[in-house]
Amino acid sequence: MFEIEVMGTLTVEDIIKATGGKVVYGNGNFHAFTGVSIDSRAIREGELFIALRGSKYDGHDFLYKALEKGSGALVNFPPAEPLRGKIIIYVKNTLNALQDIAHYMRMRSNIPVIGITGTNGKTTTKELIASILGTRYRVLKNTGNLNNHIGLPLSLTKLGDEDEMIVLEMGASAQGDIKELCGIAVPDYGVVTNIGPGHLEGFGSIEAVRNTKLELLDTVKGVAVSADDAFLMQGLSMYHGKVVTFGIENKADIFARDINVRDRGSDFLLCLGAGREVEINLKIPGTFNIYNTLAAASVGAIFNIDLQSIKAGIESFKGVPMRLEIKELFGATVISDVYNANPASMEEAVKELVRLRKARAIAVLGDMLELGSYAEEAHRKLGEWMSKLPIDIFIAVGPLMAEAESLFAEKGGQSFRAATALEAGEILTGICREDDTVLVKGSRGMGMEKVLQTNKGTGNAV
Repeated sequence: MFEIEVMGTLTVEDIIKATGGKVVYGNGNFHAFTGVSIDSRAIREGELFIALRGSKYDGHDFLYKALEKGSGALVNFPPAEPLRGKIIIYVKNTLNALQDIAHYMRMRSNIPVIGITGTNGKTTTKELIASILGTRYRVLKNTGNLNNHIGLPLSLTKLGDEDEMIVLEMGASAQGDIKELCGIAVPDYGVVTNIGPGHLEGFGSIEAVRNTKLELLDTVKGVAVSADDAFLMQGLSMYHGKVVTFGIENKADIFARDINVRDRGSDFLLCLGAGREVEINLKIPGTFNIYNTLAAASVGAIFNIDLQSIKAGIESFKGVPMRLEIKELFGATVISDVYNANPASMEEAVKELVRLRKARAIAVLGDMLELGSYAEEAHRKLGEWMSKLPIDIFIAVGPLMAEAESLFAEKGGQSFRAATALEAGEILTGICREDDTVLVKGSRGMGMEKVLQTNKGTGNAV
């Protein structure tokens, strides 16, 4: 299908070519680094340490510690005293150098790169794509959600001579972010999962969200998109590459039918067109995860992965930590979706709470952050909407979610307020009963996983 031509190590000459840097200490002749690291605590023997400078730390402060194991370092300014046998390369900007090295490694390889973006579902879709492609190829992917201007290039530097596919999640919090990441990774194919009001503090409007996500189209020769996302589809009018659609409600190239949603997963018939279909037993809950699965299957179809291999890749996937995990607490069912939150993902999670409800439904929700001027309105809309649902108790965490709690309480719902996730956990412990169904969700900055780390105390209703 395609030839593999990748080198797994980086020589000093490679670093100089990629970055325009200069060796200021040590002898770079014939020396090769086994990898790249930005963490002095985790660097391994033979790796190159890149001293990044951030708002809270400066990698140069940890240079000597890093060089105890590493073979060399990339720096903005050379150390006063070099270490014997270590190579120090000077560059003007170490972050730009990291990105340049990642781009260099990607461009000396001719293996396919798939870029995944969208408001929600990126990490799960990325993992599903890697699982499907992994049935036939060796796949390099981002670890976790290392999807930004640091994490993505760092992931690319892990490219080895045995890798045959690259699958990269691409995150964005402001216009131009996806364009920047595409400039580094140069994806061949893309996936846009959906468009919603996320990171509005940086974007300003949902139109800007769409425009940014669709910066991917300037690079890729083919893209998979949801046919059920009308706002997303409207943005494709000027794109002339290959478009593969997936969906449930509208006509699509890749679709699901005969859907049976269960407590901890779903069963459905995956249809790839031309009479090609296969039964799927998906082991992660939620209708939105069917969409993520269809997105991943679309990539499988683009690369001509056979039906049984697509099925195997999907059914072997057990989910992503901190994203819609089903747990038990005091005999109650807990939906732990604590990694992040925006209005669209919050709505889907609350729907899942209602669907899984056995006795009482309890929502423990933290602030949705980074919504800018839309923040208060988004939380008020959430509270008003939730007041119309069969939700018995609402525990609000944070000042923004208090806006939602006020509207919920006005409609007669039982509610509590908590300043922190730990306090919310104490309230939950005091009221939770066997057979309750509990949703815990909020933005990453709220630390909502701490709700499930307490087992004492009660709170007061407001």
